[in-house]
Amino acid sequence: MRVIAELPHPDCKITLFSMNSKYIIKIEQGALEQTYKIAEMDILGGVNGVFEMLDEAFMQSIIERFTSMRSDFLSTYKRYQ
Repeated sequence: MRVIAELPHPDCKITLFSMNSKYIIKIEQGALEQTYKIAEMDILGGVNGVFEMLDEAFMQSIIERFTSMRSDFLSTYKRYQ
């Protein structure tokens, strides 16, 4: 797996990888991460096509999901204590 590009974003780190003819989009916020895979042949425009997919609506959904993930993890961690 090799790093193709990084996309700056104020709320998270976005890294694009290439492996086995797939793009792997990894989005990180603190200790949490979300990963999406898509076949390279399904994207027009290569790397730029991937970054076009990461529009404002999608990124807002990602940020909301991170909030939910963090809440879920903290709840289970508190039950463990």
